[in-house]
Amino acid sequence: MSSTPTRLILHEDWTVVVLGGLIILLAISGVIVPVPAFGWSSLPDLSDKVFTISNLRAIGLQFILVLFIAVIGAVLTAKPIKRFLISFPSVYVLTLLALFLAGNKQVKALNLEAVIFSLSIGLIISNVFRLPAWFRETLSTELFVKIGLVLLGTSIIFSDILKAGSLGLIQALIVVLSVWYFAFWLCRKLKVDDELTMMISSAVSICGVSAAIATSGAIKGDSKKLSYVISMVLITAIPMMIFMPYIATYFNFPQQVTGAWLGGSIDTTGAVVASGTLVGDTALKISTIVKFSQNVLLGVAAFAISVYWTYTKNPLAKDENTRPTLAVIWERFPKFVLGFIGASLLFSFFIPAEVNAGVKDSLKSLQGLWFALAFTSIGLETRFSDLFNKNSREPLYAFLLAQGFNIIVTLIVAFLLFD
Repeated sequence: MSSTPTRLILHEDWTVVVLGGLIILLAISGVIVPVPAFGWSSLPDLSDKVFTISNLRAIGLQFILVLFIAVIGAVLTAKPIKRFLISFPSVYVLTLLALFLAGNKQVKALNLEAVIFSLSIGLIISNVFRLPAWFRETLSTELFVKIGLVLLGTSIIFSDILKAGSLGLIQALIVVLSVWYFAFWLCRKLKVDDELTMMISSAVSICGVSAAIATSGAIKGDSKKLSYVISMVLITAIPMMIFMPYIATYFNFPQQVTGAWLGGSIDTTGAVVASGTLVGDTALKISTIVKFSQNVLLGVAAFAISVYWTYTKNPLAKDENTRPTLAVIWERFPKFVLGFIGASLLFSFFIPAEVNAGVKDSLKSLQGLWFALAFTSIGLETRFSDLFNKNSREPLYAFLLAQGFNIIVTLIVAFLLFD
């Protein structure tokens, strides 16, 4: 028999919708994976809290579930199963190491998230050792990222938008629109490439890591560029988290203004909570509400960016007479966005509150695990020469200037709305 190239059984985006839907269906049907504990503050804690029989069992059950889902994904996307069964457990073990490191109390105080450790571990290995080509080819970075995004939709509950209050939503809309367009204009001025421009604009204006990931998926962006943007987001969040509360206290900003300022400008939810806690209960409450209001806009933004990217980047778009039709837009539209929106609608209007309460922690843990697996994979397929080179300075300048603009605009809007 003549050998023929393997063909996809299902396009990757539809595969993600199927796999994300399967995870959700299993959860609401009662197949709830226990949430492993990774928190520890000293070496004795590792044996007393992390390496207990019950916790190792939870880790094992979670591994079985994600392996089951990942293998189905490999079959549907025509990856070689034997090699995938070697590479995936390796990626999982490295990701577990990242979760252990991120679970340390001192590390948590610095708000260093698991994804930065998983990315760093992967980068170190890929740059110290030369991984075989077959190993790199079996990595499923995009699949893992998009499964995490579909699961993220389960935590964006439409009824919670009302709890955010009108002021939080108004601030979110003003800040997201103004900062996004400023960042977009600035990147164009600095001649940053189109993919990085979209990722930086979304990361600075909406909700940091999740927005960058969603945008990269919407435009089918380069994973190396995504890792660079994520690194900038996580690194800049640390000094902002530490210094902004002290600036607000020094100038005697009202707590509600400070909370709105922190929630609207700091790009990671964990850093927002940490900084709000440094100020007080009112600041913590307002900052969380405002940050959530921005997070709610993620699905809308991903949809809009997908349509824009398809309409402007299609080769036919250069000719006014051959602009992409609705059929072309649908063909190129990233279907994982539909999974994200569908999950949000399902948990907003159809899943009873008691069922949601029973599954949300498990789904949240799985969402974080898929993201961490993705960033371990990104690190393993990236070399430092690709991530940081002479062409990386302009995106860094654009990001920092856009973040400075974000801080100033958000403070002005916070005073106008919350003072």
